[in-house]
Amino acid sequence: MMKKITIGGIDILPGSETKIALPVAKLYTDADVSLPIRVFRGKVDGPTVFISAAIHGDELNGIEIIRRLMHQKNFKIIRGTLIAVPLVNVYGVVNQSRYMPDRRDLNRCFPGSAKGSLAARVAHIFLTEIIQHCDYGIDLHTGAIHRSNFPQIRADLTDEKTKELAQAFGVPVILNSSVIEGSLRESAVKNNTRVLLYEAGEALRFDEFSIRAGINGINNVLKSLGMVRKTAKRKTILPYIANSSGWLRANASGFVHQKITLGEQVSQGDVLAEIGGPYGDIINTIIATRSGILIGMQNIPLVQEGEAMFHIAYFSENDSEISERIEIVQEQLLPEILSE
Repeated sequence: MMKKITIGGIDILPGSETKIALPVAKLYTDADVSLPIRVFRGKVDGPTVFISAAIHGDELNGIEIIRRLMHQKNFKIIRGTLIAVPLVNVYGVVNQSRYMPDRRDLNRCFPGSAKGSLAARVAHIFLTEIIQHCDYGIDLHTGAIHRSNFPQIRADLTDEKTKELAQAFGVPVILNSSVIEGSLRESAVKNNTRVLLYEAGEALRFDEFSIRAGINGINNVLKSLGMVRKTAKRKTILPYIANSSGWLRANASGFVHQKITLGEQVSQGDVLAEIGGPYGDIINTIIATRSGILIGMQNIPLVQEGEAMFHIAYFSENDSEISERIEIVQEQLLPEILSE
């Protein structure tokens, strides 16, 4: 017998699809602010999974990933339950801001409190109404404003089931990442909910490759859990695990001429960027200190000394093989763009 699921006082029955507007607070105008939620329940018992996006209100890729996922032809949960929450920080989305109106980072306010700050109250509602039901979760993120992340999964790989799902997701790079205090993922782990964190793209922008990789990855996870029907199998891309990563920082202030793009392999000693002055002279260069794969970078061509510019994942495996697999994934997901 399938377990009972109630969200916002609404019982969601097996074999049903339900839309819920979960009240979280009010605006100054007395208008309600609600979390939009869609719940898909199969007729057969199985795992319960949440997918969340825009916990930082300016991270929009995840909203589009969830929208397209739900509008896929013949999308159907046949086993278990899927809870989709495309806008966790509704306030932030409305204001195109990472933060809540009280300037708090919602992803540092978990587990929250029913009587705390606005951010704490939203965190508490999400934890008690969504996470408490779930066995697994996929939390969708992007880089910050003017920073892009190459599609990657971050997860605690010391847990074997989490590692299995991270590998099933199907992006070439996985970062072994411990939980951060106050984060959604920390509270989920305490609830015995295993969570994958998907990072891809840039704040306030849609990135087609990141969106397609996210949809593909979620479908892969749902298939691995037996929640959707399996289709013709695409060639499996085995991911590489990075147990460490680091940022290279600007060694001067000036105008940036980048010589590398996301997903590229870098070798120790490579020039990644030149920093120039207003008279056209080169003030300094950014040199790779170790070999790895570029998984994050600043996009704005202006930099202050000490500012983080390039995020590089480090592997014990052959970096050239990782680079080749990245190219395969890009060709699979964006064939029409890459062929132009």
